[in-house]
Amino acid sequence: MKSKKRKKKISFKRVIIAILILFFVVLFLYKIFTIRIKNIYVKGNVMFTDQEIIDMAGIKDYTNSIKNNLYKIEKKLNKNKYILSSYVYKKGLLDKVYIEIKENYPLFYDSINEETILYNGKKTTDLFAVPTLINQIPDTLYDKFINKIKDIDIEVLYKISEIKYYPNDVDQKRFLLYMNDGNYVYITINTFNLLNKYYEMIDLLDNKKGILYLDGGNYVDFFE
Repeated sequence: MKSKKRKKKISFKRVIIAILILFFVVLFLYKIFTIRIKNIYVKGNVMFTDQEIIDMAGIKDYTNSIKNNLYKIEKKLNKNKYILSSYVYKKGLLDKVYIEIKENYPLFYDSINEETILYNGKKTTDLFAVPTLINQIPDTLYDKFINKIKDIDIEVLYKISEIKYYPNDVDQKRFLLYMNDGNYVYITINTFNLLNKYYEMIDLLDNKKGILYLDGGNYVDFFE
């Protein structure tokens, strides 16, 4: 006897479920690929405003988030010679962009060589409102000087108006700093780190002006 072939009945329930799953997958992918950047947060910038960083990153119009991937944004930012590095990440539904910047900010202007020295040691002819080195430093000391001055907090660094190489019989690595608040500071290569406590020191001066001897002894002579 010939066996009868049973016809499989189409399960409309399964078809509907499959269509719904496909619909939601397509909808999810559409949402992902059309997400626009809604919020941008910038951190670590001093030289540049938030808006300037956003413009450099190429996302000023809060464009599509997927098209502007992390690598692409970082690459644009790192092209600028005044940016040492950038770290970009996203949160939420990829609509929040966080940009962390480490700037290659100017340290001082070398008036002898007529060039600005940047954080990474490179030089530029661009001018900034930064401390001015007013005389020659021996070549054997110059690189050490740069390495020491780059460790000064930027807020304190930019309180310095002029820097003068000022050796004496005791220390050939001595400097005189003219501060833009009217104080003077004597300092050496080995004591540059003390300058990071400058604000604490001037708070103790009780609004008086004077000379801070940070080259040894750590004392103050007040101006009359």
